[in-house]
Amino acid sequence: MEFNKYIDHTLLAPDATEEQVDTVIKQAIDNHFHTVMINPYWVAKTHKALEGTDVKTACVIGFPLGANTTKIKVAEAQDAIDNGVDELDMVMNIGEMKSGHYDKVEEDIQAVVDAGHAANKVVKVIIETCLLTDDEITKASEIVAKTGADFVKTSTGFSTQGATVHAVELMAAATKGTDTAVKASGGIHSAAEAQAMIDAGATRLGVSHSMAIIGKE
Repeated sequence: MEFNKYIDHTLLAPDATEEQVDTVIKQAIDNHFHTVMINPYWVAKTHKALEGTDVKTACVIGFPLGANTTKIKVAEAQDAIDNGVDELDMVMNIGEMKSGHYDKVEEDIQAVVDAGHAANKVVKVIIETCLLTDDEITKASEIVAKTGADFVKTSTGFSTQGATVHAVELMAAATKGTDTAVKASGGIHSAAEAQAMIDAGATRLGVSHSMAIIGKE
């Protein structure tokens, strides 16, 4: 199976250099990955470098903890939009999810979804599955779908664990029949692991080991 168009080619390390960003951009162009996923600082540079290609620019919002205020998440999203981003991956308010304050979780997500969709951008919501119970994964996925977000996403890759097949299955079941798809992200290192996530219901993969997954490393 060709995984290229499933892949958000990801570089979110805090010490990522401009040279490393350039490498990721070139790899994405050469291999026709879906997006280059970078931190907001690199959006303008990445967008310019990807002009005229079939690769989109994506960045994270409220990353990696999700504990920013909604106002800041919206401002960060708008700044990325102004700099040319195509897709926004926001982190939900995990603490409020764990507190059972579902209305606040929904309001936070909805504000970013509205800002993104007003500019015709794709919005994904990271729920950090490793910090949630199965019931919370299901509930969070239902909340994300209710807001109209384009994807519910497993993980930041910066917490205790990345994507699992079980979490993806729960998310896919919770969003079945909605317009919200599932993105598996974090800890996907091989073609076999990528295939397992797709088989479980993911239609997008967030990976930093993209070259290994497509057999070029």
